[in-house]
Amino acid sequence: MFHRNSKIVLTVLIFAAAVWQFTENNIGNGIFLILVALIPLALYFRNEFILLAFLQMRKQNFPGAQKWLSKIKNPETALIRKQQGYYNYLQGLMVSQTNLNQAEKFFKKAIELGLNMDMDLAVAKLNLAGIALSRRRKMEATNLINEVKKLDKQGMLKEQISMMKEQLKRI
Repeated sequence: MFHRNSKIVLTVLIFAAAVWQFTENNIGNGIFLILVALIPLALYFRNEFILLAFLQMRKQNFPGAQKWLSKIKNPETALIRKQQGYYNYLQGLMVSQTNLNQAEKFFKKAIELGLNMDMDLAVAKLNLAGIALSRRRKMEATNLINEVKKLDKQGMLKEQISMMKEQLKRI
């Protein structure tokens, strides 16, 4: 994995080679190099290992997703802020099966760093509400569930929200 700044340097170098090709009247080579320069630039904003981990999550392959996430050695230096949020979000999803304390930390950090999509934010807050419910923190769980309702514009989490409300009534 390349450091995030090395991706920018690589993009600039490839783009400089493209400009050089244009000055040598090799227009086809220059266009091709500009297209190649877009790859590391895109990977600067969308980390390749996070994308592969999401692909494994979509297939319900949690060990495969964990394998890709483990390849990111130092997320603070290798990832930009939003990618760090998604890194923590995915780690929280992985750990929530086994360790609720650690999962809570990952989800809170993911929310703090920010997630691009409202649905991802809603799922993170819904998981935090479930953790709060398991620890009998009714007020925190109620607040989180209300935030999830606001974020869930497509209504994909209605069933989970209603299950959480039923559990809230039992506390």
